[in-house]
Amino acid sequence: MAIEIRSTDETKYDVVSLGEVMLRFDPGWGRVRTTRTFAVSEGGGEYNVARAIRKVFGMRSAIVTAIVDNELGRLLEDLIMTSGTDTNYIEWVDYDGIGESARLGLNFTEKGFGIRPARGVSDRANTAVSQLAPGDIDWDQIFGSDGVRWFHTGGIFSALSPSTADVTIEAMTAAHRHGTVISYDLNYRPSLWRRLGGLEAAVETNRRIAPLVDVMIGNEEDFTAGLGFEIENVEAGLASLDPTAYKAMISRVVDAYPNFSAVATTLRGATTANRNDWGGILWYEGQFYEARHRENLDIYDRVGGGDAFASGLAYALLQGMSPTDAVEYGATHGALAMTTPGDTSMVTAAEVASALSSTTARVVR
Repeated sequence: MAIEIRSTDETKYDVVSLGEVMLRFDPGWGRVRTTRTFAVSEGGGEYNVARAIRKVFGMRSAIVTAIVDNELGRLLEDLIMTSGTDTNYIEWVDYDGIGESARLGLNFTEKGFGIRPARGVSDRANTAVSQLAPGDIDWDQIFGSDGVRWFHTGGIFSALSPSTADVTIEAMTAAHRHGTVISYDLNYRPSLWRRLGGLEAAVETNRRIAPLVDVMIGNEEDFTAGLGFEIENVEAGLASLDPTAYKAMISRVVDAYPNFSAVATTLRGATTANRNDWGGILWYEGQFYEARHRENLDIYDRVGGGDAFASGLAYALLQGMSPTDAVEYGATHGALAMTTPGDTSMVTAAEVASALSSTTARVVR
């Protein structure tokens, strides 16, 4: 079925995301275990999409989250405000002085180099946003009175606690009532699901959420571990994964969930931490569309590439572009986002448009 998107005239926001926003501590090219200085930025799987929609593509976005009200929380707010993402839907939680009742999530991330892979060390237990429960957010105000064209959330938020998956379902149910398109990035994280029951719990939870999703997004691990669909005839560890096998898997996914209007997946083969093959596939209205495959793409920081793919895809569809252009926008934005440090995209819409067909990286003067 075709995606029907509300008009800008009847909505306050083009995209609203639901998810955790953390402070990222980056040791540069060094190691967390030996560094003495960190660069600090904000990031989060669902937030990164809303941020790029505003900062990169110039559209209207907001984040629904909860943040503890202390100096770290206000630093995070300042970073979010710098991006232009609306903060009206942030729930502020009282600070008890030591972070016992609620705290801010921290993420220490190494970029990796060569045969040393990127590494993330999360310090995010008992965060304010993980304690959100059904009834805490007025979704009819957001989707009805204010109006939203596209709602995005994902498997990271749903894995934060036993209650956050229920909040996801509550939000999606309200979004459907008001005609808002819903996208969900499976974003499987073993470290989050481990304490909730592991793979079995991830599949069970995502299968409760999937019937409410319009646009399902992920990668090969996400669809296998997060939704329980194996990719057949692909050997583990291949640098370049076979698009044909992905398409066969997606066909089984859409047969199981006929409510999906679109399914999108990145194609990534990691030769080294800073050299990847990269591409993407979109299934839309019964047809497959494949982005240009980039071999041996140089990577500066791979974290956030999938989120940039999701935001580029959403932007193109919100703009009424063709499925061909949508998957190209997603894959190209993802490729560009991985050329800069941090979770969030630092490129411009003009740079994405230019890189869609560019085959050179000559100096721009």
